[in-house]
Amino acid sequence: MNKINEKIITLSFAVFGFLLGLSVHLILKSFSAAFAFIARVNENDLFKHGVPVVLGLGIFIYLQFNKKTMDWAREVYQEISKVVFPSKSDTSALTIVVIVFVLISSVIITLFDFVSSFIVKGIIN
Repeated sequence: MNKINEKIITLSFAVFGFLLGLSVHLILKSFSAAFAFIARVNENDLFKHGVPVVLGLGIFIYLQFNKKTMDWAREVYQEISKVVFPSKSDTSALTIVVIVFVLISSVIITLFDFVSSFIVKGIIN
């Protein structure tokens, strides 16, 4: 596997670690508004900023240096590289087909709605 693929995998792990750290930071911020204990602990800057950074960095290091995870990521990258995406004309044609079918189904559902409301009003009156 070439170096570009390894860089993409490493970047993916780094982004995941960053998102995990950001999520933990936001969760701690939300919980500090709801729970007094977490609010007191969260006043400490080392805890408020340190825990998300340590968790994000820890998960990155774990993913990057775990052999099983790296093998899995390489296999995923190889499988994704085999995917053949449709051409622009195929995508446009299929988009038009989907729009037409959505319009047809919305007309049918609207007709059923009008007919059923007419029948229900007739039964009630």
